[in-house]
Amino acid sequence: MEQFTGVKVFSATKAWEREQISERVTEWIGSNPGVELVDKIVTQSSDSEFHCLTITLFYRRPNGKPS
Repeated sequence: MEQFTGVKVFSATKAWEREQISERVTEWIGSNPGVELVDKIVTQSSDSEFHCLTITLFYRRPNGKPS
């Protein structure tokens, strides 16, 4: 993994939240134009009652400034 200066985590457990998670990620990327994404991890977990979707973005800001 390349060096990163920040991590942003999006998580959803309810069905309607999972349906909207990609829009939340896209909105965050659009509102942070100086961010360079260096890696991502998509995790799905569940038990007998809940299903959780998590998208973790690793990013770098210009000049290495932390967020």
